[in-house]
Amino acid sequence: MKKIKPSFEIVEPSFGSSFYYSKYIENANNKAHVWHYHPEIEIVFVNGGAGKRQIGSHISYYTDGDLILIGSNLPHCGFTDSNTGNKNETVIQLKADFLGKSFFQLQETKSIFELFDKAKGGIAFGSKIKAAVGYRIELMEEQQPFERLLTLLSILKELEGSDDYITLNAAGFSMEMQLQDNDRINMIFNYVKDHFAEEISLEHIAEMSSMTVPSFCRYFKKITKKTFTRFVNEYRVVHASKLLAEKPTSIANISYESGFKNFSHFNKLFKEFTGKSASQYRKELKSVIK
Repeated sequence: MKKIKPSFEIVEPSFGSSFYYSKYIENANNKAHVWHYHPEIEIVFVNGGAGKRQIGSHISYYTDGDLILIGSNLPHCGFTDSNTGNKNETVIQLKADFLGKSFFQLQETKSIFELFDKAKGGIAFGSKIKAAVGYRIELMEEQQPFERLLTLLSILKELEGSDDYITLNAAGFSMEMQLQDNDRINMIFNYVKDHFAEEISLEHIAEMSSMTVPSFCRYFKKITKKTFTRFVNEYRVVHASKLLAEKPTSIANISYESGFKNFSHFNKLFKEFTGKSASQYRKELKSVIK
C-alpha cells in the first residue's frame, strides 16, 4: 500500500512583516482538512462555532470558538469546516527567532520563549483569555506592520502570563524526532484520519510502518504516551461528538459512522472519554445542532 506522508507547509511572512498573518471568513481556510506541520509556531483564533481539534496525538472537540498555540513541527489539522459555524478563523505563524536569535533571551522577553517551549505539546486557552485577546488578534488585520508587531508581542506576553489554559499532549510528548520517525508517525496519523470509520487492524498498521506488531505497539506508546487502540478510539469518540452536535440523526447511526461496529461498546467508550452518555452530551449541545 502507498504510504501517506504528512504535508510539510512552507510558510512565508506576510508582505512587509516578519511573520505570517491571515484572517479567513467562516470556513474559507482551504488548509483546514490537511494534516501538516511546519517549523513555525502557530496561533489560531476561531471566533465562535464548534469543531474538532487534532494536534499531535491529541483529539478533542471545542464548542465556543478556540484559541490555540501550536509548537514548532507539531503536526495538526485545521479547526474549521463547513459545519463549524464560526465567524472567522485567524492564523498567525512565526519562527521562534523571527526577531533575531537573542531577542527572546532578554530579561523582558525570555518568559515568552518559555511559552514557546510549553507549546511543543500544544496549548488550548480558556474562555477568559480567549475573550481578552481574541478581538485584538482580529484587529491586527487593519494594522500597519509595526503596530501589528507590537500587538503580537503584547498578546504573546498576555498568553505567557495566563493560567487559563490546558496542555493538549501528555508530558514528555514531542514530535522532534529523527526524520524517519517524523514521517512514520505522521503517516500513521494521516491513515487514522482517513480510515477511522473502517476496521483498522494492528497487523495492517504495523506492516505499513515496517514493524512487527509488538514493536509497533511499543513504538507508538513511546512516541504518543498512549496505546494505538486508545488513540483510534479517542479519534472515533471525538468524531462522534462532532456529529452529535452537527447532525440530527440517530445515535446508533452516529456510532456506526464514527467507526464503531458495536453500539454498546460505543456507549461505554463515549462515557469513559467524555464523562457522560451520548444522549446527555447531545442534549447539552442541542443549541448547535443544525
